[in-house]
Amino acid sequence: MTTVPKRMADLPRDRHGRIVPWFVAWPGGQPDHRVADHHKFHQALRAGLCWLCGGVLGRHKAFVLGPMCAVNRVTAEPPSHRDCALHAVQACPFLTTPHMTRRTTGLPEDHIDPAGVMIRRNPGAVGVWITHSYTVQHRADGPLIEVGDPSEVLWYAEGRPATREEVLAAIDSGLPTLREQAEAQGAFAVRQLLEEGYPAALALLPATATGEGA
Repeated sequence: MTTVPKRMADLPRDRHGRIVPWFVAWPGGQPDHRVADHHKFHQALRAGLCWLCGGVLGRHKAFVLGPMCAVNRVTAEPPSHRDCALHAVQACPFLTTPHMTRRTTGLPEDHIDPAGVMIRRNPGAVGVWITHSYTVQHRADGPLIEVGDPSEVLWYAEGRPATREEVLAAIDSGLPTLREQAEAQGAFAVRQLLEEGYPAALALLPATATGEGA
């Protein structure tokens, strides 16, 4: 079990004893880990707050990205501290259990889906993308975040450093969905995906089969 960062130690706990990240919504007075508080989304971006602990961010911004987000460099979640993000990818039940599926029953009536097209699968591998910059894209369905070039990317699977093969499998299994979305936008989007986004993501894979290096 990963050590809880000091920044997250004072966060509330749910009835199972699990830490409730700062972004989680509390419908009916109880936390629902599946639902982000949309007011905190805007607060995090406006005030530069960590998505996981709520504290003020420094120069380094750590995004928890699924493999497809590493290809298109777009996410619906604001950044976190590096140590908070690393704790999340080692402790979150959904991220550490590849065969776990998203439970969609019983969502709050006022639940708002994040902007963009969400690939509703457990990716099996997840990256902590550390960068100094990002930009917010204001779209008709809501804001999305385009992450800047990374200074470091750390890949995890099942709560441990991921192997190169695991990350490659996670990217390749989701690529057809991204390609389908790109085809709906036209030939330029397809070329951008296959000739820019995909090769750039492959360059960020772990350097060895054991998951060491990036």
